Amino acid sequence: MSNWKRRFSKASFSPRRRATLTLVAILLLAVAWMGYIHAAGLSGISSKDMDWNGDGQVSGTEIAQSYYAVVVDKTTEGNRTCTTYKWWRGGKEIRVECRTELHPDAAATEKK
Repeated sequence: MSNWKRRFSKASFSPRRRATLTLVAILLLAVAWMGYIHAAGLSGISSKDMDWNGDGQVSGTEIAQSYYAVVVDKTTEGNRTCTTYKWWRGGKEIRVECRTELHPDAAATEKK
């Protein structure tokens, strides 16, 4: 029993190991939070499309905003998929991108 206590006591974690574990826990919480708010940076958008202010240039600030300030709302109606980018606070729309995709199964049934 004393062997178990010695192996898993606080003294077995060095300050460096505790700092590393804390950093990993903080990073996991940050990624979980970004997933919870549906952050644009995790939605698959490329960095060249992260021009949130519409000036034609993508800055590092805009790329960072895609991970904490811009959220994505995806809706699908039939073959049409729309992606709405909004500010996390306030919900003001930045832009809407819609695509119509023809699915192979749908194309085969339309020919019949």
